[in-house]
Amino acid sequence: MKTLSGTDLSVQIGALRLKNPLIAASGCFGYGVEYAEAVDLSTLGGVAVKGLFLKEREGHPPERIVETPSGMLNAIGLQGIGVHRFIREKLPELRQLRATVIVNICGSTLDEYVELARILSDAEGVAALELNISCPNIKEGGITFGCSLHGTFDVVSAVKKVTPLPVIPKLTPNVTDVASFARASEEAGADAVSLVNTFLAMAIDVETRRPKLSNIVGGLSGPAIRPIAVRMVYECRRAVKIPVIGMGGIASARDMLEFIIAGATAVQVGTANFVDPFIWGKLLAGVTDYVRRHNIARISDLVGTIDTTSREKQWISS
Repeated sequence: MKTLSGTDLSVQIGALRLKNPLIAASGCFGYGVEYAEAVDLSTLGGVAVKGLFLKEREGHPPERIVETPSGMLNAIGLQGIGVHRFIREKLPELRQLRATVIVNICGSTLDEYVELARILSDAEGVAALELNISCPNIKEGGITFGCSLHGTFDVVSAVKKVTPLPVIPKLTPNVTDVASFARASEEAGADAVSLVNTFLAMAIDVETRRPKLSNIVGGLSGPAIRPIAVRMVYECRRAVKIPVIGMGGIASARDMLEFIIAGATAVQVGTANFVDPFIWGKLLAGVTDYVRRHNIARISDLVGTIDTTSREKQWISS
């Protein structure tokens, strides 16, 4: 996708070419169709839809969302309509809206991930699969795979065997060395990795002395986590050759650019969408203005261009 300034904003994620690096993050954008009146979905690089299990899922009871300083704590529990209803009820509309659809899939077992991948590979209009192996607020499935190097490798390799679609495991930040999980994903055949999912966190009502979330703990997102997420994207970019999709607290074009310079080929925006559902055009306009001012012909030329040389020399000399 070229802007009026002639800049090429397209990026490559495995076999998938996105018109720009801006993706609506799973869990914060519904199934995409809910926001069709606020944003032209065809103008986004991609839409990562709400996580899908094989069957419908109710999620956790209220309270499920708590506002925190510079962020949000959620324990929705991956409520969803299930893959078959999604294909029947949502996917036709997404095709009509010309959205590039990235389906986030969740499983309680390895076989469930594999079956979901098979089903969605036969569905018209699915561009890629994002493997949710990192949700911190459910006790079964995904996070069990995502916190184990062997588990991560096994689920990625199993899914890759049954689908021609690009496979993108979504990594958890709730591990000691996230780059090692990116390497395990790459070795298993992943086309890219996306990170970070939310940080395991908790909030307490001091008057009642009870947790504010029904699930007791949940996932922290929003601007508070951005500097940590940028660091993790930087580490993963240095560890693997496959594309890295960065996310975590992006609320402005400068935030988006920070991730790209750190090494993200594309980015996902989530929590900021709740604050401003019209943020998408502002983000793209800001990025376009930046590359124009810096005479950058292709946004892909900006990926991973952070210059740490002088900082490293300064650190060594001190």
